[in-house]
Amino acid sequence: MFLHVGNNKNIRIRDVVGIFDMDNATVSSVTRKFLSGKQKASLVESAAEEIPKSFVLYRDGESYKICFSPLSSSSLRGRMNL
Repeated sequence: MFLHVGNNKNIRIRDVVGIFDMDNATVSSVTRKFLSGKQKASLVESAAEEIPKSFVLYRDGESYKICFSPLSSSSLRGRMNL
């Protein structure tokens, strides 16, 4: 099964590590440093041109990637049907 995160971007549900709300998660300096490091390593992608409301941390082979989504974290969790 796949999780549609916006603009034809799909991620396998079994590879999803976590779904995070941008407003709550980016309050912490640790999270901001983590996101910055992933961006510098070119492991960040965006599912839309809009301002992201959430981000998904997922496995891609041996590495972990981040995908910013215009959808809220509660909407993405609801799409997982778990």
